[in-house]
Amino acid sequence: MLAVSLKIPADIRQDMAAKAKECRLGLNISQKELAERSGVSLGSVKRFESSGQVSLSSLLEIALVLGRLGDFEALFASRDQPASLFGSEPKKRKRGGRRVR
Repeated sequence: MLAVSLKIPADIRQDMAAKAKECRLGLNISQKELAERSGVSLGSVKRFESSGQVSLSSLLEIALVLGRLGDFEALFASRDQPASLFGSEPKKRKRGGRRVR
């Protein structure tokens, strides 16, 4: 059965930021060192950890330094069942054929 999350994107951003900070502290890396090693500005690192706001590129660079880049590889992996809150399968789109005159 498919698990459905009831969190909104803002909740997930905050959770990711808290986990990244926890990981950084566990590795005994300062925000400044993380910024230097990842190539992400110190301001962006601070903003990410406080609000969860960061660009995707910066997030991936931070994840690389923290040893968590692999967590993103399965993000959009295909599933056997489509995710749906209502249980119905989406209709497959039919491509329009080229009309011959």
